[in-house]
Amino acid sequence: MWQPDITAFFDETTNTVSYVVTHNSEKRCAIIDPVWHFDPASGHTSLDSVAAIMKHIRDNDLIVEHILETHAHADHLSAAQYIKREMGGKICIGCNIIAVQKTFAALFNLGDDFVPDGSQFDTLLRDRESVRLGEHTGYALDTPGHTPACITYVFGDAAFVGDTLFMPDYGTARCDFPGGNAAALYRSINRIFELPDETRLFHCHDYKSAGRDHFAWESTIGDQKRNNIHVKAGITEEVFVAVRNARDATLPLPKLILPSIQVNIRAGALPPPESNGTRFLKTPLNIVGK
Repeated sequence: MWQPDITAFFDETTNTVSYVVTHNSEKRCAIIDPVWHFDPASGHTSLDSVAAIMKHIRDNDLIVEHILETHAHADHLSAAQYIKREMGGKICIGCNIIAVQKTFAALFNLGDDFVPDGSQFDTLLRDRESVRLGEHTGYALDTPGHTPACITYVFGDAAFVGDTLFMPDYGTARCDFPGGNAAALYRSINRIFELPDETRLFHCHDYKSAGRDHFAWESTIGDQKRNNIHVKAGITEEVFVAVRNARDATLPLPKLILPSIQVNIRAGALPPPESNGTRFLKTPLNIVGK
C-alpha cells in the first residue's frame, strides 16, 4: 500500500495540526486544514501560522494540487484562500457544507453578499469520491457528527480524520454545534474503524490529556479500537451517546467560533469590504450559547 510522505505543522495558539501530504516522486502535494492566525482582541490577521507550511512547499519545490478542509472549523480561521492565491491548488470540502452554510448564513444575517450554495469552494466532495495526488488516488469518506459536513481523507495507509477522533487518551469530538449529532458521530467512527488496523490516523487537534506532558497527533486504527476512552471496541452507541452528550453539556464554546465560522464557510475568505473599505466580522448578541 502507498505510504505518502506527511509533514505536520502544529499551531499551539489554536491547538491545531495542519498537514502537507506529498507524492514525493512527482512533487505533488495536498495541504490539509491550514491555519490563518487571528487575534480576536485587535482583529488583526497574520501569516504566522501558515508561513512554515509555505516555506516547506517552496524549499521542497512542491506543487500544490489541493487544499483540503475536513470541515468548517469553529476554532481557527482557514488559510485556504491565501494559499490558493500564492501557491495554487483547488479548495475542497464535503458537499454537506451547504447545510452548514445555510445555518450560519441565517445566524449572521449575511444577506445578498453570501449565497449558501458551496460555490465558494472549488470542489464539493461526495462520499467515496476520489481525490488524486499525482499518480495516486485517495478518497473522501463522509464522517458527520461533529458537524454535518465532516469528512475524512484517506491517502494510502493514512487517514486524516479532522475533529472526529482525537488521540485515544483524549477521546472524540464534541457534537453540540448546530447540526451535530452524537449518534451520527458514533456511526462515522465505526466507518473509520473499517479501515485496516495499521492505518495511520492524523488528528486535527491535540490538547494534552491529563497525565500527558507532550502534544501528539498520530495514532492508528488499532490504537483507537483498543484504547479510545470514549469509543473503543465494545462500547455501544447508547453508552457513547450518553457519555458524549453529558460531556458536551460542560464544554465552553471555542473562543474563535464566531469569527472562524464566518470566514470558513467562505472557504477562508474574509467578508467583502463595506462602504468605508473596511471588512467586518459580526457578533450576534444573546444568540450563540443560549
